[in-house]
Amino acid sequence: MVQRIVTGVVAGAAFLGLLWLGGWFYSVLLLIMAVIGYAEFVKMNGQAWSRWDVLAAFAAVILLTLTHLPDGWNFYLPAFERVSWILMFVLLAATVFSKNRIQLEYASLLYLGAVYVGAGFHFMLATRELNHGLFWSVLTFVCIWASDAGAYFVGKTIGRTKLWPAISPNKTVEGSIGGLVIAVIAGLIFAWYKPGWLGYGQAAAIGAVAAVAGQLGDLIQSAYKRFRGVKDSGHLLPGHGGILDRTDSWLIVFPLVHLLSLLGS
Repeated sequence: MVQRIVTGVVAGAAFLGLLWLGGWFYSVLLLIMAVIGYAEFVKMNGQAWSRWDVLAAFAAVILLTLTHLPDGWNFYLPAFERVSWILMFVLLAATVFSKNRIQLEYASLLYLGAVYVGAGFHFMLATRELNHGLFWSVLTFVCIWASDAGAYFVGKTIGRTKLWPAISPNKTVEGSIGGLVIAVIAGLIFAWYKPGWLGYGQAAAIGAVAAVAGQLGDLIQSAYKRFRGVKDSGHLLPGHGGILDRTDSWLIVFPLVHLLSLLGS
């Protein structure tokens, strides 16, 4: 438990510090996290890093995560959808040129993982780059963390009805509802603090999406780890598991709040 607390405090402080700095400090952090997270995904699927199709997928994750390159490089990143299509084409072509030694199932998993990880970190970075991006980033993270904390403590206190025991036996319906309520309250506090930037209805919607999609993201990762027979996606963070273990909610929530146009005044 001590190790878990120390790791959480140190890693959390470093993350928040780089989030506050923004710019390339935050961009490089998210890029490193994306690459490590995808490495965990590849390892869980038993893929060999030395294969050229896996290396192509890693390159795509980098391109999908970044929103732009440093000024002065005189090179622009290809559009998100172009990178996604090119990766799909490369992976499908790999099954042909390898004469099916690279199987379609593994090519599909590489593609799914690249979009899952790349899009998640891309929209975290895009959030920080919005007008008042620090505010929108902190708001979204706080709503996610409020949901997690609310679900845990309410579930521990009054949780009786199992939410999805086949996937995550400790989660309860009562905890899930508690997490939703706490996340909405957290969002409303931000609206009270900056009413000119954030309306109360918008704040409640962000809190609700963070809670529902965040808990679903957690269940998605739990289901996948259970299917692969692993407890954690990795061992980078002692007491906490890997990058995917810590960001499973983030990877779903940040793209969704953008797709729903909930961020920005």
